[in-house]
Amino acid sequence: MRTLPLGKGDSIESARGKGVLRTIRGRLTGRWLIGLLIGLVFVLPVYWVLVIATGHHGDAYAIPPVMLPALQFGSMWFVLTHTNIVHYFLNSVLITSATIVLVLVTGVFAGWGLAAYHYRGREALFLVAIGVMLLPQQALIVTQFNVMFHLGLLDSYAGLILPFGASSAAIFLFRQAFLQLPESFWDVARLEGANVFQFLWRVAVPTARPAVATVVLLTFISSWNQFQWPLIMTSSKAVQPIELALSHYMSSFSNNWRDLTSAAVIALVPVLVIFAFTQRYMVQAVVGEDRGVTE
Repeated sequence: MRTLPLGKGDSIESARGKGVLRTIRGRLTGRWLIGLLIGLVFVLPVYWVLVIATGHHGDAYAIPPVMLPALQFGSMWFVLTHTNIVHYFLNSVLITSATIVLVLVTGVFAGWGLAAYHYRGREALFLVAIGVMLLPQQALIVTQFNVMFHLGLLDSYAGLILPFGASSAAIFLFRQAFLQLPESFWDVARLEGANVFQFLWRVAVPTARPAVATVVLLTFISSWNQFQWPLIMTSSKAVQPIELALSHYMSSFSNNWRDLTSAAVIALVPVLVIFAFTQRYMVQAVVGEDRGVTE
């Protein structure tokens, strides 16, 4: 066994302690470096888009590449004032907001029904709900399109919102959060004369803040980035979201990468803002840790 040199006043126990600390620090440093490299892989493309959007004409073709943004926002102002991107942006805000509200409502009630009540077939029903997560969206497009067609909802906001008004991920997260809620809370609420809706609004949902934040984030990203479904469902630009606008601009802006990346940055900003406000809750929600009861 390799022995550590003992300094003045050191004991064998203190030397072993120092060796353990060195090992722990080495592992933490290695993990930190790996995390940093993985983060750079995801951050660099976004940073490069920002550099091109706020740079000079021709920076996209410069050799060596330009690595620092020039912070010129003329292209963004041009896109905002000379295109219909504000209209597309507001369409995405409307569609995404309505989708988030529906997902929260359906997720809360379904999650509560699967967590609080005991009945035959509950676990089977939960597995069916979770099994939908395994299906790719493309497998459901034909059925969803037929339903929207017969309901007369093609080329409408409702047709872009209703098919995504429920989420298996939301049901799972709320079920896990409500399972952490002590049954005594519900018993006390019933003794006080509160009904289910009052209990959910005043007690269950506030204590499930990590699940709420995670559902909002996941639903926002999914709805905001929708491209295939709006492309199939819409024929006019009146109800199209911002992702379709970016596809239109790819042809209208041709090789003007500064204007195109400026439009992409405008579309990306809301996602970054929502992520900044909700990311700290994601780990708590996934592992089922309930902060709201103890705070």
